[in-house]
Amino acid sequence: MPIHASAIVDPKAELDSTVEVGPFSVIGPNVKIGARTKVGPHMIISGHTTIGEDNVFHGSATIGGDPQDKKYKGEPTELIIGDRNTVREYCTFNTGTVQDGGKTTMANDNWIMAYVHIAHDCHIGSNTIIANSVQLAGHVIIGDWVILGGMSGVHQFIRVGDHAMTAFQTKLTQDVPPFVMAAGYPAVPAGINSEGLKRRGFSPDAILNIKRAYKAIYRQGLSIADAKEAIDALAVAAPEDAKPHLAHMKVFLDQATRGIVR
Repeated sequence: MPIHASAIVDPKAELDSTVEVGPFSVIGPNVKIGARTKVGPHMIISGHTTIGEDNVFHGSATIGGDPQDKKYKGEPTELIIGDRNTVREYCTFNTGTVQDGGKTTMANDNWIMAYVHIAHDCHIGSNTIIANSVQLAGHVIIGDWVILGGMSGVHQFIRVGDHAMTAFQTKLTQDVPPFVMAAGYPAVPAGINSEGLKRRGFSPDAILNIKRAYKAIYRQGLSIADAKEAIDALAVAAPEDAKPHLAHMKVFLDQATRGIVR
């Protein structure tokens, strides 16, 4: 049977008929789960949680728990998870808070390894890999195609840009721009994620211009304001397929409120 006899599913929960629920799992009344999603054994899915299609939860995780925020007073905040995500054992994902947007979100095609904590009001993009024991504090934004190395810790309100990467046990207390690799405790820049960009089909010209932007930020002794001007100048002469990536990096720098890893 799709729902194991030992599972407890609240009658008010909305589960597609193709959802599978493993032994001893508990699903609360405000949970919605889409087609072909598999919920492993010993899961707790609670809160106002919406889960899309074709997700796999391997078991022993707590999804949709109350935010670990002393200001939380039981408001009906949400956790929204997209499609085709894989979530391994002992993860904890919390709902949002009214002090922010009231939502914690995860998009599509993410690979979340064991013991990962995603706190209230975090927003995870698509195609990320979040390795074992990564801990995200509240209000963190993770872009698309990000890789977070095992046991990395991310301070609240940090942003990690698209295609960025952290090494094992990286401590992030400032933003990581798109395409940049960071490592250390605390983190320092360690080049661009060139191998990842190659695998995702970035052209040699695009990668070359991203490297030039990285040098403007990190290798030429420029202030952030001057580095942004240098990136604008690069974009003028860059080939067409590189221009959007340079513009994306410039916008990220414009929006950095906590400073960047430097």
